[in-house]
Amino acid sequence: MSISSHPLQQINSFFESYASALENYDTKGMAFLYNIPCTLVSDDTTTLFNDYTKLEGFFNMGAGFYRQFGIAKVRPEVWNRRDWTGKIINVKVNWEYFDTHNKPIYKCEYQYVLKLDKNNHWKIILSVSVNEKERMEEWKGGAGDKVTG
Repeated sequence: MSISSHPLQQINSFFESYASALENYDTKGMAFLYNIPCTLVSDDTTTLFNDYTKLEGFFNMGAGFYRQFGIAKVRPEVWNRRDWTGKIINVKVNWEYFDTHNKPIYKCEYQYVLKLDKNNHWKIILSVSVNEKERMEEWKGGAGDKVTG
């Protein structure tokens, strides 16, 4: 697949689907966007998931945080995309989280590696939290914990 086979709009739509799942606390929908196995990485942790139910359970913890702190709307902004091969890409996404009144709560950055599956759908194989923990701690005055994005 060449870069023209997968326009940026397709990547934007992928992350819009991810945002919709986040907003609706749809942890099954979030997990569906990942390839198994997949890896979630931050400065403090590296977690490999070989099972969709365990990944969904991990996302359930994040959904609890979102509910508790009133996160109601999520906006992804794809900042750049680098094609590594015809089926593997690296994408930088800036996430912005809002409350029920559309007031910004915090922003953070993630790097993702996506791979086309056998059905030609993008799936996340690697998710790297660049600064979410720090941004949440700034927002909560040091009380934030790690959340997925």
